[in-house]
Amino acid sequence: MAPMKLYGMALSGNVVRAAAVLNEKGLDFEIVPVDLRTGAHKHPDFLALNPFGQIPALQDGDEVIYESRAITRYIATKYKSQSPDLVPTPSAKLETWLEVESHHFYPAASALVFQLLIKPMIGGAPDAAVVDKHAANLAKVLDVYEAHLAKEGNKYLAGGAYTLADANHLSYMFLLSKTSKAELVASRPHVKAWWDDISARPAWLKTVAAIPLPPSPSA
Repeated sequence: MAPMKLYGMALSGNVVRAAAVLNEKGLDFEIVPVDLRTGAHKHPDFLALNPFGQIPALQDGDEVIYESRAITRYIATKYKSQSPDLVPTPSAKLETWLEVESHHFYPAASALVFQLLIKPMIGGAPDAAVVDKHAANLAKVLDVYEAHLAKEGNKYLAGGAYTLADANHLSYMFLLSKTSKAELVASRPHVKAWWDDISARPAWLKTVAAIPLPPSPSA
């Protein structure tokens, strides 16, 4: 069986989100580069895969899926029998926290990552006011996570087992950890314990190894 093709840039948090779940399921795939800097995502060949011209897109045989969370849900569902089961059913907590990640965590976290990590890589400088705004928003969100994870039985977001709700957080939690706002996680003991746990998974360590992070500045 030919490996799946994941189209995008290896540093993209949304591409990494999909790669993390592919690795968690032990599936064979290759990342096909789509360089946003050259406009490759607007080329007819890529628009044939995703007419919205955004990364990632996944090709699994004759199936083509785009939108990173649709990709992770597709993988978790189609390959449900391959351990671990990331979408146990029924699970109200799972459905809730999948939405929380998308609508509450991601907007603030991705804005901080752009300002503090991506913008300097492309020659820009962070906007301090924007950083402060999104840091305050994310702090409020993570306070909710802290209270939730502190409850008995909530080792993970959907309860006692690792699920897609946790996996969908990995990419931007990791990128956030590479910024000056990493203390937003480190200062919340239950959030930190959860992050330490999920970021130590072998599949995630394999995913991280393929992320082309820039070298850290010399001390």
